[in-house]
Amino acid sequence: MPQMGESIAEGTVSKWLKQLGDTVARDEPILEISTDKVDAEIPAPQGGTLVEIAVQEGETVEVGTIVAYIDTEGGAAVATEPDEASPPEAEPSADAPVVEAAPAAEAPEVEAPAPPAQRPAAESAEERLRTRSTPVVRRIAEEHGIDIGGVPGSGHAGRVTKQDILDFIERGPAAPAPPPVAAPAASTPAAATAPVGDFWSTFYGEVQHPEFPVREGDTVEAMDKIRRLTAEHMVVAKRLAPHVHSFIEIDFSRIDMIRAANKARWAEQGARVSYTAFVAWACSRLLRRYPPINGTVSGNNLIYRHNVNLGMAVDLNPGLIVPVIHDADHLGLVGIARKIIDLAERARSRRLSPHEIQGGTFSITNPGVLGTLVGMPIIPKGTSAILGTGSIEKRAVVIEDPSTGTDMIAIRKRSYFSLAYDHRLVDGADAARFLAQLKEMLEDFSEDA
Repeated sequence: MPQMGESIAEGTVSKWLKQLGDTVARDEPILEISTDKVDAEIPAPQGGTLVEIAVQEGETVEVGTIVAYIDTEGGAAVATEPDEASPPEAEPSADAPVVEAAPAAEAPEVEAPAPPAQRPAAESAEERLRTRSTPVVRRIAEEHGIDIGGVPGSGHAGRVTKQDILDFIERGPAAPAPPPVAAPAASTPAAATAPVGDFWSTFYGEVQHPEFPVREGDTVEAMDKIRRLTAEHMVVAKRLAPHVHSFIEIDFSRIDMIRAANKARWAEQGARVSYTAFVAWACSRLLRRYPPINGTVSGNNLIYRHNVNLGMAVDLNPGLIVPVIHDADHLGLVGIARKIIDLAERARSRRLSPHEIQGGTFSITNPGVLGTLVGMPIIPKGTSAILGTGSIEKRAVVIEDPSTGTDMIAIRKRSYFSLAYDHRLVDGADAARFLAQLKEMLEDFSEDA
């Protein structure tokens, strides 16, 4: 079951578009799902034969649950001929970002415990699935010297999940203990023998909220799954990135004039160009010049994204979803305006596809539309920055009279912007330059955009 937005915890299989034994092509829709925010067709992650449907129509399961298995070599569900090579592996039909995955170079496979000669000639699909695991699980097993064949699996058909391998490490035998007669050396503290990877996996993957006493008259409600998942994602996002915020005030007087002058022409084209469209257009151009702000930290590496994909936060009241404008730097002002309206309307009617809510490289959130003066948003995981736009209001400000060069008080439409950025990757000076150039671009906006 794919992750269709950060606050979505589960989904329902509405309809299977393919049946057992059907041949499917990569990216061909194979089922329809429904969630609180999105109804969508889910494509096959690999081509092959649909050998098992694990979740039936009408069933609701949590995000990350395997809903089906695809034999990528097109074989039947039960192998009937002996094969000296390893049996074909089945691919779970969940969207790629949900499946635990890692680059092949970082995830060497662990050989199954029994040599091929000891395996039965006819091996059932259940047996094949029992020895399956994701690259992340195999990597964790290899790092800790664990034979994955000896780990009890709680997944479908005994599949070893990430939590299974972590639990096994925690309660399983550690490194060989020293002889009883020998005391541990003073220079080797016991904590040093604990698996470091287990700590970081827990820190970046699990959240436990502190509890507080309930006072008389208080009302207590259990978190629903959506609120719990949102809370966990926000805590993890803050743990991942050291957040820093910078602020700037921007004058929208020129943009206001451009909107008034072009409103009729844009209406003839069927377009409504909002203030947000101007901001998104300017950001899409500036991000080319600031790779760190359009990048992310991955382990000890820095990733600078090739595409400029803008995540645009949409209020669902209640809830939030962030559809993505892919390759926004290739669109003009009117094109971005149309995209913003289209994505927002389809987000509210739950008609977004999985592709349209994934792959963001930079986000924009607009609490100002509800009157907020300025916000300090949390950076989404997998990115390094998010821009918050405050309300655009008329203010009395001191400006220079262009004819006399003297100071004067005038009324201008202005707004406060905040940039939240990951200080591991983005320096304060770069953030300041980005905001300064964004201010300049918007205050001297070109009508040729």
